[in-house]
Amino acid sequence: MLALRRPHHGVRPPRPRVALERADSLAREIFSDIANKWALLIIESLFEGTLRFGELRNEVEGISHKMLTQNLRMLERNGLVERKVHPTVPPRVEYTLTEPGHALRATVDGMCAWTQQHLGHIETSRRRFDA
Repeated sequence: MLALRRPHHGVRPPRPRVALERADSLAREIFSDIANKWALLIIESLFEGTLRFGELRNEVEGISHKMLTQNLRMLERNGLVERKVHPTVPPRVEYTLTEPGHALRATVDGMCAWTQQHLGHIETSRRRFDA
């Protein structure tokens, strides 16, 4: 009930420790799920629009049928990809990025921009470390 009480004098009460631990645990789980090359390449491929499974497999060079299936299920479970099955024979299945999926793509773009901005420093540091 602490989180539902109104703050006194404009000061917000601290969030319960349990809620913070749960959010931290969930964040780690999601990061672990999406921090692989296939998930990021799938998100990149779906950024322009809806694709069928076969089209997506052609877009993501080198991915196996099994890996594409596993990653699409994981992305769907995390609410980043929406799967739509059309009632045709054979069934037509399409995949689309959700709003959070698009937002994640923007975050990844920011990480790529950071890498480009600091590339010289990173390369110099790696050479110095490896020497």
